[in-house]
Amino acid sequence: MKRLILIAAFILTAGTLAAQNYIIVNSEKVFKSIDAYNTAISDLDKLAKQYQDQVDAKFAEVEALYNNYVSQKTSLSAAARQTRENAILARGQELGLKSLGKAKFQAKDDETVLEPMVAKLCELRAKKGMTEEQARKQLADDSYFGTMLVVMGMADGLVSGSVNSTANTVRPALQVIKTKPGTSLVSGAFLMCFKDHVAVFADCAINLNPNAEQLAEIAIQSAETAKAFGLEPKVGMLSYSTLGSGKGPDVDLVEEATTIVKDKVPDLAVVGSIQFDAAWSPTVAATKAKGDPVAGHVNVFVFPDLCAGNIAYKAVQRSSGAAAVGPVLQGLNRPVNDLSRGATVQDIINTIALTAIEAQ
Repeated sequence: MKRLILIAAFILTAGTLAAQNYIIVNSEKVFKSIDAYNTAISDLDKLAKQYQDQVDAKFAEVEALYNNYVSQKTSLSAAARQTRENAILARGQELGLKSLGKAKFQAKDDETVLEPMVAKLCELRAKKGMTEEQARKQLADDSYFGTMLVVMGMADGLVSGSVNSTANTVRPALQVIKTKPGTSLVSGAFLMCFKDHVAVFADCAINLNPNAEQLAEIAIQSAETAKAFGLEPKVGMLSYSTLGSGKGPDVDLVEEATTIVKDKVPDLAVVGSIQFDAAWSPTVAATKAKGDPVAGHVNVFVFPDLCAGNIAYKAVQRSSGAAAVGPVLQGLNRPVNDLSRGATVQDIINTIALTAIEAQ
């Protein structure tokens, strides 16, 4: 619950306009010295927690109903499925989850949807010689079916991965949604939501060992993701060296990628190679990267390989309590976002919200 703290400054005027006395009152400190204020704040916090617990319980009940339905739906008739779906939506309404009524269940064996979808998939995969039988078999997979809902315009974006690997989410997207014009790869970025700011970490999901060109493209894609979510991107190309303090082939690769980024997007604020602490902390940057305008203010962190990126986002998420939203799959024609198989309900909600923003 967000608490609004009112900070008031009272200016008392005495004498003539030329002679003014100012008294600054720290009202937060004053309020905290009043027992009634502290009691009221404590009561509000308890009420907020109680309300949140009630909301969580409602979501848990509906989620249990839905999971039970999913586990049985293959054995249910079309009429029985419809009845169960209506019951879930009705229970959601009873619990006050009014927006649940906007949800739509889409059966994979609905021929009114499946028939044109099969034809479209055969068209898109014609060069691979896909037959109708092969298309139907492929569309029995949830990832392919969901991806084709986006292709057919029945959905604006896709969220997948809570029970599938990243590869199972990315593969159908690459095959039928494809990459944006001028884009050679797909990368995965996380929005790391800290208490006082948001940062972008990439690539944390897709590319194992990108070369300099690929690393530069990941940086540019990540800067665009930052812009899409209202951040003014300041990109840090990370390594174990800050502006030449260390040497080695890995540093050379990052420095080459930084040069490529600067050539392709001259107006983009970027620094590299740079160590994480010098990218993150103005204090450290003042020593390690003195005079660099981006160092210490980076909000887009580009890791040199998947190993570093994946470890870093999980370490930061678990140790700092930051919410890791994503991965956002960058470079595709339509919004497709992956989930970790360890995703919580809140992770799923966050990623759905992110996907909706991308689709606008």
